[in-house]
Amino acid sequence: MIQISAFKPAWWLSNPHAQTVWPFLFRNRPKLKARSECVELPDGDFLDIAWIDNQRGPFILIMHGLEGSLQSHYAANLINQLDRAGYSAVFMHFRGCSGKPNRKDRSYHSGDTKDFDFILDYIEQQSGRRVSAAIGYSLGGNVLLKWLGEAGARSRLSIAIAISVPFVLGDTASRLETGLSKLYQGHLLSSLKQSYKTRFSKRPSPLDVNVETLKSFREYDNEVTAPLNGFRDVDHYYSDSSSRQYLKQIQTPTLILHAKDDPFMWPTTLPAQEELSESVTLEVSENGGHVGFVSGAIPGVARYWLERRIIEELQQYMTDNKTAPESQ
Repeated sequence: MIQISAFKPAWWLSNPHAQTVWPFLFRNRPKLKARSECVELPDGDFLDIAWIDNQRGPFILIMHGLEGSLQSHYAANLINQLDRAGYSAVFMHFRGCSGKPNRKDRSYHSGDTKDFDFILDYIEQQSGRRVSAAIGYSLGGNVLLKWLGEAGARSRLSIAIAISVPFVLGDTASRLETGLSKLYQGHLLSSLKQSYKTRFSKRPSPLDVNVETLKSFREYDNEVTAPLNGFRDVDHYYSDSSSRQYLKQIQTPTLILHAKDDPFMWPTTLPAQEELSESVTLEVSENGGHVGFVSGAIPGVARYWLERRIIEELQQYMTDNKTAPESQ
């Protein structure tokens, strides 16, 4: 179903760009007592995860957005609140996103669900405990929703939560070529190009491309992402990997949090009611930007609504843990 969100933006951060940029620039990142682990993958590559195991509650698996990491503004803050609420957490870096280039030529991408599937099993094998919930931000949310649709009844998760999801990748690519959203494209493209150059700094790339000439996500995905990951071209990549087409097959209780003014997407990018399975709730606010959702009545004193809403939803499906998250 589609429902209206109770989120109200801070009046002093009323536009989508302010909502998006404020936490990126000004939010504190708490220090975590996390145990890092390099996990070997079946294809000979690796990725890094961070364990925050308080031995008290079930595990929550978290995935970041494009070029994100444990240093992203939402990551440590969410984990800190989960710990306070009695949950354990594992933060999964996509390949090459933990500060070390991955070994294989291939990269992570918006439709890669195999690594997530492997890490779910790995956590349960290593800990002897279930992964009860998964949370994905932006690209990580797209991966999560696609995996849920592919898994159907095979999913063992009690609850899934996805935030600011690029449901239709082609829409995101076109939106980020317009207006002030070009600034986000420029920032993320610069990071992607640097990651590519670092990966191939000590070995030749299989691609004949100068990434510095690529000026848009669509160009980068056509010349780099698609060929490195076995897609025919950018349209094949976008059509196969966009999560909106998988929503009808989801059988796990799933909450999607989204703002209509998200500057990474068009309003028409949102799925319609008939595209959602009975297990999916799309909670939509008028404002909130991209992974923003900042409230607060006093200028400069931000309240971060997302964590409270996430933990509220977790507690509906995981009733053994009832500690309320601290207000921020």
